[in-house]
Amino acid sequence: MDLDAYSAAHAAEWDRLARVSASAPRDGVVSDELVDLYQSGSTQLSTIATTVGESVQGDRLSLALSRARLRFTGAPANPLRQLTVFFLLQLPAALYRVRWLTLVMAGVTAVIAVIYFQWISTHPEVMASLGPRSALKEYAEKDFVSYYSDNSTTGFAAKVWTHNALIAAECVIFGIIGVWVPFVIFQNAEGLGKSAAIMNEFGRLSDFFLYIAPHGQLELYSVFTAAAAGMLIFWSWIAPGARTRRQALAEDGRAFFCIVVGLVLSLLCSGIIEGVVTRQPWPWPVKIGIGTIALAAFLVYQWGVGRRAWRLGQTGDLSEAETGARQIISA
Repeated sequence: MDLDAYSAAHAAEWDRLARVSASAPRDGVVSDELVDLYQSGSTQLSTIATTVGESVQGDRLSLALSRARLRFTGAPANPLRQLTVFFLLQLPAALYRVRWLTLVMAGVTAVIAVIYFQWISTHPEVMASLGPRSALKEYAEKDFVSYYSDNSTTGFAAKVWTHNALIAAECVIFGIIGVWVPFVIFQNAEGLGKSAAIMNEFGRLSDFFLYIAPHGQLELYSVFTAAAAGMLIFWSWIAPGARTRRQALAEDGRAFFCIVVGLVLSLLCSGIIEGVVTRQPWPWPVKIGIGTIALAAFLVYQWGVGRRAWRLGQTGDLSEAETGARQIISA
């Protein structure tokens, strides 16, 4: 079949189908015309698909047919139902898929931080290179602790929330380039190792862990989750498996980008803990316990709810109705 000639012969019908399907039918005559155009267009698409295969003309016709079909079968989705689907199926399934790599990111961070801690602590010349001893002492004995109470409660909570949410979003967005996530993980681990070494130098290592523990459990785990999602987006086009690279990147990109929404909420929780709980004169077991409960809730959501969603066939990606058919079909 000569596709160009076939397209030229039916171009007027396809243009009319596109125009009519672009808006809801206003009367019965237009509705009948749309049905007729849809039926003939379906037959023509089937002819193109079976004789030529994938083509620009076929894609164009398929899009027009999809719009026409929605005019008869489509209905606005209930926003509350969509939220339920997202938070009970799509988001937990995406979080479940990155669970093991999240733990790997946590382990890598811990190893790098310990190496830096040992290196700085056992080499006085390295410690001296971090700054004047008086400034380091001021940081260990005053600045580290006062950081959590110098600003207003709401202002400080908002500051740390937006900062950490930006880091998480960057890990997912720029994860595709493959180098951004290792850079962020290394930089964070280096900072933890340096801070711990300085605090240890002046006998304040216990303060380091006490003040980080309430909020740091959920905050760090959220960052590790974002890093895992970014690396899996990168890996989707490096090793797409049976899928094409474009298909793998589209599917995994959509799935793991939804993780950003969940992490914005988890980091809001850790920001509230850091801005409100840490500065309170409560016993440390109470403050650390609040952080532990927050992390435990996230883990139950990721590993428990996520496992259930995964078993139901969810991947975190949008449904085919939302993304469009993956192949040219007639219906």
